[in-house]
Amino acid sequence: MNIEELYSIYCTHPQIQTDSRKLASGDLFFALRGPNFNGNQFALQALEMGAAYAIVDENIDTDNNRIIRVENVLTTLQQLAGYHRDQFTIPFIAITGSNGKTTTKELVAAVLSAHYKTYTTQGNLNNHIGIPLTLLQVQKDAQMAVIEMGANHQHEIEGYCQYVKPTHGIITNCGKAHLEGFGGEEGVRKGKGELFQFLSGHHGTAFAFADYDYLHTLAQQVPNIIWYGTTSGSIRGSIENNRPFLKVGISGALEFSVQTQLVGSYNLPNVLCAVAIGSHFGVPPEKIQLAIESYAPSNSRSQWINWGNNQVILDAYNANPSSMKVAIENFAQLPGSTKILMLGAMMELGETSVAEHQALLNQIQQYPWEEVVLVGGDFSNLSHHFHYFSDSTEAKEWLRIKNPQNAQILLKGSRSMKMEKVIE
Repeated sequence: MNIEELYSIYCTHPQIQTDSRKLASGDLFFALRGPNFNGNQFALQALEMGAAYAIVDENIDTDNNRIIRVENVLTTLQQLAGYHRDQFTIPFIAITGSNGKTTTKELVAAVLSAHYKTYTTQGNLNNHIGIPLTLLQVQKDAQMAVIEMGANHQHEIEGYCQYVKPTHGIITNCGKAHLEGFGGEEGVRKGKGELFQFLSGHHGTAFAFADYDYLHTLAQQVPNIIWYGTTSGSIRGSIENNRPFLKVGISGALEFSVQTQLVGSYNLPNVLCAVAIGSHFGVPPEKIQLAIESYAPSNSRSQWINWGNNQVILDAYNANPSSMKVAIENFAQLPGSTKILMLGAMMELGETSVAEHQALLNQIQQYPWEEVVLVGGDFSNLSHHFHYFSDSTEAKEWLRIKNPQNAQILLKGSRSMKMEKVIE
């Protein structure tokens, strides 16, 4: 069966499912395989549960004509997504970067949704499976699509671009994330820069934060560049307040102030990006302002939580040296005299891991914290006088016994550290 024939089936059954436990009647079941699972083993069960068809890449002992055999299920899913993408002439806006891409995606989608029918990546479905699934959720009434792209090695973004075919793109920043896979900071820039390379060869448009010199280098071949920044660009912005929520003054092509529900001055470029994109696509200023002000972060990303009589910044979805540095700096500047720092280790740093954790310790020691708690990873391989626990469960027990009152607490760490458990 070729992609055109499979697409015809998809048009009749446009709901895709890769987890047989979540099947709904009429879904197409794509039997993906991974190191610890094999969807082919559940193909017949999926049909029994109501799947319209099951797409497999292994021989299934059945004569059921609703089993569709392909060479590779994942490749077929990506090809189907690319074929679906080709049916649209609307803007497809791709967002990647080391830090802030999910928040930027949410803000951009909120702004565009205020004026256009917009489809976007749900949650963090930004990898080789999530991106095609996102594309296949874009419906005929779409006027805009916003696609988040995560990556931890070179040529990954390049591969996504082959079927996303973005018309516009944003690289939020290039920091010290996934250094092991990218092969260092230069590798990160090269890998993220693959998005701008695609735009360069396809008459695309880039949105870029003018304050970052390296983005000028990465974007120099892109035919259309829209800059935003603190001192230059069509949209400019400055921090009016950050105690604790970020308030931004917008100037340039638009003039207004926006009071966000975001914690951290490091969110300034994310806000400016959303304003710049809204302005470019003609979203009325009042809609841009309201959309940004109405957006409340979730899923452990810079969330401000009242926990008893304490205030918690829960920023535990992920962490790398770049995001840790700015989060700690921001936390140190916030009002409060009883500050507790609870940090999980950073992952995927390769041979630089111990040095980066040591640099983090050096930064922490510059501030007068009430308490510092370190959890897991290479924190155990370094000498320090702070509290150390092997996992977040132990840290949670420490916090229970400590029973802080009227404190400010920052929870941050890599996803595997599960620092959100500390206050569950």
